[in-house]
Amino acid sequence: MDALVQASPPNSPKSHLYSQSSLNTTTKNNKDDIQTIQEQQKLHQDYSSSQSLVIIMSNNSISVQEDQKAKTSKGYMFLLVINYLFLFVGSLSSSLLSKFYFNHKGSSRWVSTWVQSAGFPLLLFPIHLPFFVFKCTDRRPFSHFTPRILILSILIGLMLGLNNLLFSWGNSYLPVSTSSLLLSSQLVFNLILSVIIVKQKITFQNINCVILLTLSSVLLALGSTHDKPPGLTRAKYFVGFFSTIGAGLLFALYLPVMEKIYKRIYCYEMVMEMQLVMEIAATALATVGMASDGGFSEMKRESQVKFDKGPEIYWITVFANVVTWQLCFMGTAGMVFLTSSLTGGICMTALLAMNVLGGVLVYGDEFGGVKVVSTVLCGWGFCSYVYGMYLKMKKEEEMGEEMEDKNHGLEMAHNAVAANNV
Repeated sequence: MDALVQASPPNSPKSHLYSQSSLNTTTKNNKDDIQTIQEQQKLHQDYSSSQSLVIIMSNNSISVQEDQKAKTSKGYMFLLVINYLFLFVGSLSSSLLSKFYFNHKGSSRWVSTWVQSAGFPLLLFPIHLPFFVFKCTDRRPFSHFTPRILILSILIGLMLGLNNLLFSWGNSYLPVSTSSLLLSSQLVFNLILSVIIVKQKITFQNINCVILLTLSSVLLALGSTHDKPPGLTRAKYFVGFFSTIGAGLLFALYLPVMEKIYKRIYCYEMVMEMQLVMEIAATALATVGMASDGGFSEMKRESQVKFDKGPEIYWITVFANVVTWQLCFMGTAGMVFLTSSLTGGICMTALLAMNVLGGVLVYGDEFGGVKVVSTVLCGWGFCSYVYGMYLKMKKEEEMGEEMEDKNHGLEMAHNAVAANNV
């Protein structure tokens, strides 16, 4: 349609044959017609912003690539399901494994921080397999990976590493009830920052979901007030309190910042490449911290002396934590790329209920009335948001069909405007 607009002649070659009044009338009518067409085209462009083709220009060559985050992309739904499965399995498993680690006398905050990002070599599989094995893309790994993207990835990776450290400090000092209560606030922060950074539209569905999930987390925290760690001093409590608040704020900032960057990225492989660099930076930060606190020799001592299940189970637990945390972060990055930062935050908060159910099934935790109500609220909020997403996608599909029907009429109207100028 843009080509048609550009092809319209601004002035007719025979305009001097008409009277001034008729020319003014014709010009006015033409302007009104063109304005109407441009308004229709703006609606079409708003819908077309989610189309699945992008043009890549480099070294005087032009190539057309599929935009994998567009809902019209063939692999969109497959990627969405896979990444949510990664997020689901990673979040649930890492929560259970972390609890297993601390239940059996594991206590190192730096180990807890390090395992959250040390699984970055696993990202080499989704980066290299599509090109070298499956042959489903023409893009070589790390092509179009500019120095600007590299610097951004390193800086955000350091921020992510700090977030992991604050999260571990909060977990080591605070009772689970207080930690859950404070972390539940990240969803509210996420909504506010998403509105500011990526202009997230506030709708009834996302407001309703945020309120329900926050209430669910608060009830979950209030139902776990008996789990206060022994020997918790006032100083340690405040350190854990502010560490957890900081972790929630940083993660709430991390999600919309990544969404803003992902808007300029068209393929899932590049998302994983950025994630690889971020995880390397976060691991480097955690490794420096471990080195200052005894390094891997401290892990060896902990496995042999402190951990009551023995060295073999200790290292299996650490390795499994590395894998599951990586699945969790891969799923989070994929969800933000394919949907939005708010959707990613909502999905992670909704999985708190699944973590509670996992604790009940695996560790025999109590499942009283408060936890039942919390789980119901969580499921209600998440389902309402999913239903809202379904309505939005259906509306976009109907708009696309309507635009296709109007395309022919718009072209005929524009040709009529051009004919009036002849």
